Amino acid sequence: MGFLAFPLFLPLLWRLIVVNASFPTTLEGPFKPVTVPFDNQSYHGNAIDLPDTDPQIQRTVQGFEPEQVSVSLSSDYDSVWISWITGDSQIGDDITPLDPESVYSVVQYGIEGSQMSNEEVGYSLVYNQLYPFEGLQNYTSGIIHHVRLTGLEPSTLYQYQCGDPYISAMSDVFYFRTMPPSSPTNYPHRVAVVGDLGLTYNTSTTLGHLLSNHPDLLVLVGGISYADMYLTNGTGSDCYPCSFDESPIHETYQPRWDYWGRFMQPLVANVPTMVVGGKHEIEPQAEDQIFVSYSSRFAFPSEESGSSSSAYYSFNAGGIHFVILNPYTYYDKSSDQYEWLEADLYNVNRNVTPWLVAVWYPPWYSTFKAQYREAECMRVEIEDLLYEHGVDIVFNAHVHAYERSNRVYNYSLDPCGPVYITVGDGGSREDIAVTHADDPDECPEPSTTADLDIGGGFCGFNFTSGPGAGSFCWDRQPEYSAYRESSFGHGILEVKNETHALWSWHRNRDYYETAGDILYIVREPDRCLANQGN
Repeated sequence: MGFLAFPLFLPLLWRLIVVNASFPTTLEGPFKPVTVPFDNQSYHGNAIDLPDTDPQIQRTVQGFEPEQVSVSLSSDYDSVWISWITGDSQIGDDITPLDPESVYSVVQYGIEGSQMSNEEVGYSLVYNQLYPFEGLQNYTSGIIHHVRLTGLEPSTLYQYQCGDPYISAMSDVFYFRTMPPSSPTNYPHRVAVVGDLGLTYNTSTTLGHLLSNHPDLLVLVGGISYADMYLTNGTGSDCYPCSFDESPIHETYQPRWDYWGRFMQPLVANVPTMVVGGKHEIEPQAEDQIFVSYSSRFAFPSEESGSSSSAYYSFNAGGIHFVILNPYTYYDKSSDQYEWLEADLYNVNRNVTPWLVAVWYPPWYSTFKAQYREAECMRVEIEDLLYEHGVDIVFNAHVHAYERSNRVYNYSLDPCGPVYITVGDGGSREDIAVTHADDPDECPEPSTTADLDIGGGFCGFNFTSGPGAGSFCWDRQPEYSAYRESSFGHGILEVKNETHALWSWHRNRDYYETAGDILYIVREPDRCLANQGN
């Protein structure tokens, strides 16, 4: 604990030193596009799912002892959510849901080094994944608990236990650090960003690197458990539609969610983790229900941020305001999501939270062939709104590779447009994306690119200007694409002050501290926010 006693000016001194380091900045852009050639001789990991027998994903608790513990943020620094599961899930033809009222939801907590004398009580639930088709197995979860802690001190390390103290069913002690208060001088030291984790041997490497980089906050950009790559009998495939095209509904094997929760607990029980709903979390079931597992297993600051849905919400992390969106629910200008987004952005005070970061699953500006321009209808509806409010960075996933854009708006280089970063490289079993839409003879047929789950019809028309004019794809790496590479890894965002944020991307095959891509993203509020009328 001697480190915690260091003078408070040292973090500020470190930020001043690092800001002066000789890394490139977006002020030097736009950068000439770079493609790192895919090397078949290099080791790119093992995109094979961990088997059911792996000890890291086995249930090791007894009775109603807590497992799958996680912590997530509320809308501001003084509140967090603690979530966990008690009791065992069931899958089969004859299932009986557990009674959520049979066990209490209690968190005991206190500042690290003191007594855990504070106590909060929350609520509990179970969810079912039901399939009204003969031969498909149904699932009912263990009891899921969510407890909100309030009145917390900023930038403070807390310790906590969760469970039911009345039946001596409490968890081990875990720790979390609250976010700093929102201001232009306060930021979490490190924000880890990754998507499409799944539960493979690659995921294990990514998790190890994330733990070693000691983030203060983790943003999971969709593609979480990949339970939807399995039939209800536990048979999996790297390509669900290729293997299971005769299934009457897109099945899932819900125990993979439980495996994932156990596997990730060393990280997500101690680091506040914010999850984003992606395509793999849709999981349709009886009565046209979707996103049931996602919205049940995690706690979201939806109500605190004025949202009526767990699909979209916002929160502050020091001087950063995060906006989480979902293209798999209505997003057109008459939708609840658009109206909420418009109000949320209007209420952002850039003197308090200078940085504005948006996150959703499918990318707008990926140049890989996989998922190329499939969210074009979302871009048409929402891009103007994000640009008008001066969004600084956008994080996406879905494409299993890494790509960083130059500042871009409406496919044109724009010094006030966001930097778009695709981090769908967490390690999922669908393996890595290699082919680019601008490779010879690889431009997809436009009519095949729209994702029906996103809706909006077909919006991917040919480009009207630049080298891609008259075509659906460029014949070279587009100028808005600054850097792309087919490797697994994760990213770290370190906001230094109200204008400079250091972004670094770390390959799985390198030492965790080694950055494969690194630069300063620099805001120009006097130039951009004035021009955009914000």
